[in-house]
Amino acid sequence: MAGRRVFAGGLASALVLSVGLFAQTDKNAEKTLKKTQEALKKDGQSLARLADGALAARGGPNDFNLTWVDEDFLKGPDNKEFVPFSVTLDPTKATTENLTLYWRVVPTPAADAGKKKEKPTWEGVTLVPVAGAKNPLRLSRSFVSPAGSYDVYVVVKELPGEKPPKDFAAKTVVLKQTVNVPNFWNSDLTTSSVILAARIDPLAAPLSQEELVERPYAALGALEIVPTASSRLSKKSELSVFFLIYNPQPDGVQKPDINVEYNFCQIAPDNKDLKEPCKAGEKFFNKTEPQVMNGQTLPPAFDLSLGHQLQTGQAVPLAGFPEGDYRLEIKVTDKLANKSVTRDVNFTVTAS
Repeated sequence: MAGRRVFAGGLASALVLSVGLFAQTDKNAEKTLKKTQEALKKDGQSLARLADGALAARGGPNDFNLTWVDEDFLKGPDNKEFVPFSVTLDPTKATTENLTLYWRVVPTPAADAGKKKEKPTWEGVTLVPVAGAKNPLRLSRSFVSPAGSYDVYVVVKELPGEKPPKDFAAKTVVLKQTVNVPNFWNSDLTTSSVILAARIDPLAAPLSQEELVERPYAALGALEIVPTASSRLSKKSELSVFFLIYNPQPDGVQKPDINVEYNFCQIAPDNKDLKEPCKAGEKFFNKTEPQVMNGQTLPPAFDLSLGHQLQTGQAVPLAGFPEGDYRLEIKVTDKLANKSVTRDVNFTVTAS
């Protein structure tokens, strides 16, 4: 397949993980900044109480059309996993210039059975400016946790200005989402989530802790992944995927020997001529040349014993794809361990 771009390698960038209060960056508005931070902190405390009360379980109006979009899983620090997630909301429904966004992560009741009280595994609060923002507004945040099942509470509340009307009643919405976090800290060959990317941008320098709160897909240090808003892609665009490979078997000099295959299957319910790896109801469309990651292709300094990670992916132009639904099967083979894992990416090609 011509025209593809490959980005593979073993960047030794550690995940930079943090959470904290968002700070405005206007140096000429220190007074406003201080008041906003104080209001945000106070609001965060009240929103924590809302999450404690499990308001989402009781329902209520979703004034901002707050919607959980998706989550991704990557290997984090200290036997934990890093989980960036995205939500969308309608900023035009806000009557204030800013919203408070709070999120709390607790073990699901079944996972937390036997404990006296659920304790938050992770929580954060940020300011979200919405004046002039378009609908839908997509926001990405993150948390870090061990493998397991968790309930994520996302709370959005209007943040009033300095002099709100006497009858002002802030709109508040609570969203609850259960997330099952996999375990990457073992000896099994596996991968992170395969991220469908709108862009993959190099970073001149790692972001600050405050910046990473709002841009968790920049946690790889040298790259920032901008996920696509949808798996519906125009023929004028390209399919770009990114993921990391975990727990490969090292050779005698701490290098892996990994082969990655990319096969495209078009959804075709009436097709009878099956060709592996396509399944019933699919037909083989195309494939790219396999990626090879070993001592001959990786940088000389790459060393699995030092925690260096294999990150890979590629971008394929969609101009030659007929409109329709597709499944990309990614097969990762560890030749040294004689193990393989497969991942599927479903997407749709549209005219525009």
